Amino acid sequence: MPETTTAIGRRAESAAAAFLERKGCEIVARNWRTRWCEIDIVAHRDAVLYFCEVKYRRNAYQGDGLAYITPAKLRQMSFAAHYWVTAHRWQGEYQLCAIAVAGDQFVVTDAIKEVVTA
Repeated sequence: MPETTTAIGRRAESAAAAFLERKGCEIVARNWRTRWCEIDIVAHRDAVLYFCEVKYRRNAYQGDGLAYITPAKLRQMSFAAHYWVTAHRWQGEYQLCAIAVAGDQFVVTDAIKEVVTA
């Protein structure tokens, strides 16, 4: 039976979280959601919070996952990060990042830190 898109998304997010942990990040939250927004991964490293969007593509025919970080998606990411920071009364620095995961093995193929300083 084929995996659901939700299960595939969770596997991609797990690969991205493991990647972030190897880079020295602590995972603060995964799949944080409100009725207005969602954040795939919130990570913390060196007094900075990173709000991470994970984009999965099974193969190159669909294009690189980071190509799907459009200006509209950046606005959504920024809104969600600001909402989280406000809700949790975070006083420090925070940034947006995007992580591309690809293939049947769910390999991180690219990551952009500091997409935008929120």
